[in-house]
Amino acid sequence: MSGPQPLVFLGSPQVSAEVLRALVCAGHEIKLVITGADRRRGRGGATSPTPVGATAIELGLPISHQTSDAATCGAALGVVVAYGEIIRPAVLDAMPMVNIHFSLLPRWRGAAPVERAILAGDNHTGVCVMEVVEALDAGGVYASETVSMDPDATAESLTARLGQVGTELLMTCLEQGLGDPIPQQGEVTYASKISVEDRHIDWSESNEHILRKVRIGGAWTSWRGERFRIHSARVVDGQIVPIVVQPAGKPKMDFGDWIRGAHPAESEWFE
Repeated sequence: MSGPQPLVFLGSPQVSAEVLRALVCAGHEIKLVITGADRRRGRGGATSPTPVGATAIELGLPISHQTSDAATCGAALGVVVAYGEIIRPAVLDAMPMVNIHFSLLPRWRGAAPVERAILAGDNHTGVCVMEVVEALDAGGVYASETVSMDPDATAESLTARLGQVGTELLMTCLEQGLGDPIPQQGEVTYASKISVEDRHIDWSESNEHILRKVRIGGAWTSWRGERFRIHSARVVDGQIVPIVVQPAGKPKMDFGDWIRGAHPAESEWFE
């Protein structure tokens, strides 16, 4: 199977939207886009689509929120990118599906491969175009590429980079034909979903480990009993110094501006 062909696309976040746009630009017919349901965002009651949903609307593509619709839309192949939902055997029986997975399988199978690679201090990661099977990220690999990890890379920046590499790999696979997938080899590790506790800063940990938590996004500590987010930080003279912070109930701000307004005591620090 090669060249432009009718596809069903499954995904939700921004990195998936970029892949969808590239497929359309390459001439692939998208029979259906399946994405997460619209959600309420902000304080009002209005809902908005996922980034994939918004891109599909812009491109005039049909949309569904039901995974099962993939089986009956007339596509020859499914493309999955950060969809976040289990694809049932009935759908997999109806057509082959490929997934862009943001790790070098079998390392970091699961929901949060980018964040887990950063937290583990990996010095490289990569992208696989893999066969979708019923077992979690266990399918054979059609193509892969190793990507070195910048020591300052955030989950957001690394995901965007991996998305670009993955898009190029996918386009090559579709143009040249998928061929036979190669079974995964090596030690299996799992990238479980990042929890609130995974993002909690323990100030007794090493500076390196604290910075890794900041780099995955959503890192938090406490200030006078309230949650306090640290969005970026650096090490100065052996100590973590926040750069961009977010006190409870307030927008992001420069750490220096917050200090001037908070007036901490000389020996006071985060809890």
